[in-house]
Amino acid sequence: MLRGAGRVRAGTGGTPSTSWPPGCEGARAFPIRWSRIRRSSPRSRLRPVASRWRHLDLGAWRLEVQAGLRRLRCPAHGVRVEGVPFARAGSEFTADFEDLVGYLATAMDKTAICRLVRIDWDSVGRIIERVMATGLDPARLDDLFEIGVDEVAWRKGHSYLTLVSDHRRRKFVWGAEGRDTDTLDGFFDELGKERSGAIEAVSMDMSPAYAKSVAKADHAPQAVICYDPFHVVALATKALDKVRREVWQEMRALDAKAARRFKGARWTLLKNPTDLSDDQAATLRKLRRRGGDLWRAYTLKEALREVFAGDLGELDVALLLERFCSRASRSRIKPFLTLAKTIRQHMVGILAAVRLGVNNARHEGLNARVRLITKRAYGFHSPRATLALIMLTLGPVNHQLPHEKPNVW
Repeated sequence: MLRGAGRVRAGTGGTPSTSWPPGCEGARAFPIRWSRIRRSSPRSRLRPVASRWRHLDLGAWRLEVQAGLRRLRCPAHGVRVEGVPFARAGSEFTADFEDLVGYLATAMDKTAICRLVRIDWDSVGRIIERVMATGLDPARLDDLFEIGVDEVAWRKGHSYLTLVSDHRRRKFVWGAEGRDTDTLDGFFDELGKERSGAIEAVSMDMSPAYAKSVAKADHAPQAVICYDPFHVVALATKALDKVRREVWQEMRALDAKAARRFKGARWTLLKNPTDLSDDQAATLRKLRRRGGDLWRAYTLKEALREVFAGDLGELDVALLLERFCSRASRSRIKPFLTLAKTIRQHMVGILAAVRLGVNNARHEGLNARVRLITKRAYGFHSPRATLALIMLTLGPVNHQLPHEKPNVW
């Protein structure tokens, strides 16, 4: 009868491919198979303690693989331990176990995963980092013509990840911690000058950091920068909310009870008119009768939203945007004066997005799923683990479960 954890003894032979770093002088000095290294050689000796790897459970029992590994002293990198074909370098789990956990992490929350495979959440984070490193499609950065760039918060406290998506494949192809120019520079450094030269259009928000990186001479200066219309309307929504807060502060100084009633009007102003409930529609009618800067700001926001709501061509959009900017400039509402100035500065990129039909709509759709992933991954204290889970779920990864692999070791 089986009790506790089962153990399967493996042979002492292995493959050094997962242990030798690139350019290791020791590896070049001994380009022979491990089986040919004499056990009595002073450069090779068996480790006194056997190595263990957690394998797939055998019913209710934990299963471990145990093997004695040899060590080899390298003049350049010190002592190196031979690798094994059934586990990734530096891991205490077999590759089959990690592949299963990586797949489960894309569809289950942390409580379910930890209960099913009986490991802690920190171990899950380290596992998906290793699975992502070996499972991502190596050709994911090839044939990039239309890409989207945007940032997403992975935890509170201004912690952001920059994600790059391929519009044609609808997948994330690259990501890194941060949201500045240097962060996106890392993408183009990895992409290389030749592949960067094939990029035709880049969609983004109106933050200057990403545009500055794209326009560098050795990056993609030939690419057309397309400012996403969704972010243009989002700026108008933020401007409206600033006006609402200013009006609320004025009302609170005069009548605290009226200010409390007005505070509930926030979502009435920010939602689309077609999505309002009966109570919210009634509140909107009261705001219309009251008039003032708040109602004028609301009509400006709705006018800008209607510009991008239909299938208007580039010339029509250019005409309507110019009219909007003129109207916003005459309104003397400070947030909308700033908005009009911002739109005029980015007019070329906004019209390019309309002309080419390239925007961040698909990227934003992926970002919505990213927010679900970050909530499901609550407890990750490392941006690398969060990014690995995002790429495993929404990146070009071909998940292969243990029973689907063609060769079984």
